[in-house]
Amino acid sequence: MDKLQKNERFSVMTKMLSDSPGKIFTLGGFAEMFGSAKSTVSEDIDIIQNLFSKFGMGVIETIAGASGGVRFVPTLSISQINNSIDKMCDELKKRERILPGGYLYMLDIIYNPDKVSNIGKIFVGQFYKREIDYVVTVETKGIPLAFMTAKYLNVPLVIVRHTSEATDGASVNINYVSGSSRKIQNMVLSLKALKRHSKILFIDDFMKGGGTAKGIIELSKEFECEVVGIGVLVETAEPKKKLVDNYFSIMTLHNFNEENDNIDIKPSMNWA
Repeated sequence: MDKLQKNERFSVMTKMLSDSPGKIFTLGGFAEMFGSAKSTVSEDIDIIQNLFSKFGMGVIETIAGASGGVRFVPTLSISQINNSIDKMCDELKKRERILPGGYLYMLDIIYNPDKVSNIGKIFVGQFYKREIDYVVTVETKGIPLAFMTAKYLNVPLVIVRHTSEATDGASVNINYVSGSSRKIQNMVLSLKALKRHSKILFIDDFMKGGGTAKGIIELSKEFECEVVGIGVLVETAEPKKKLVDNYFSIMTLHNFNEENDNIDIKPSMNWA
C-alpha cells in the first residue's frame, strides 16, 4: 500500500476505532498498515482523541504493556448525559405508563435502539476502567441494556435464567430471596458460561430491594468470580436500604401513585 496522507490515516483509524469499540489496536499494527512511524501514529491518535472529546463522542484509552495499544470507549459528555436522562424521565412521567397492579411501562425505552445506545454509553462511562471480563444480566428485560454495554466494552454477554435447559449442560442452580416480595426464586447458569476468577459487571433494568443483584453476587461466587460493578436503569427510592451496596443507578423512582396518576422519577445523581 502506498503511504497514506494524514487525512486518510485519520479517516481509516476513526472508522476502525468507532466500528470496534473496546477492541485494542496496537500502534505497531497501525504503523505497519499505513507505512508510518509509531510516533506519527501516536500523534494522529492524540488529535483524534481531542476531536472525540470535543464533540462528546468518547475517549481513546491507552493500554500499557506488551499486549497494549489503544481502544475507543464510547461515552457521553455531561451535557449529553443530562439531556438523555431528562428526556427519559419526562417520558416515564406520562400517566398512560401506569399499568394495572402498580407497574410502570418501560418496554418502549428498553427496546429503543437509540435510547439503549445512550444508556449503554452511560454505563460504560461509569465502569470501563474496572477491567471487566463479562457483562451479566438476568432474563429478560435487562438484556438490551446489558447487550449494548457488553458491545461497547467488547466483552461477552452472559444471561442468567430462572430455569435450566438441556442445551446448558451441567449448570449451577441457586436460590435467592427477592428484595421486594421476599419470595424465594431460582437462578441458573451453565458451568461453561464463565471462566473462573473473572470480573463481572451486572446490568439490570430495575432495582427495588436489590435481591436480584444479591443473587448474582452469590451465583458469581460459585464460579470463583467477582462482581466489580452493578448498574441499573431505574431504582426505587424505597426501601432506602438495599440488599447490596456500591451500585450505580441512572434514574430513581421516588413516588408512584396509581390513584392520582403521579409518577415522580428523577436522575439519580447530579451530572454537573
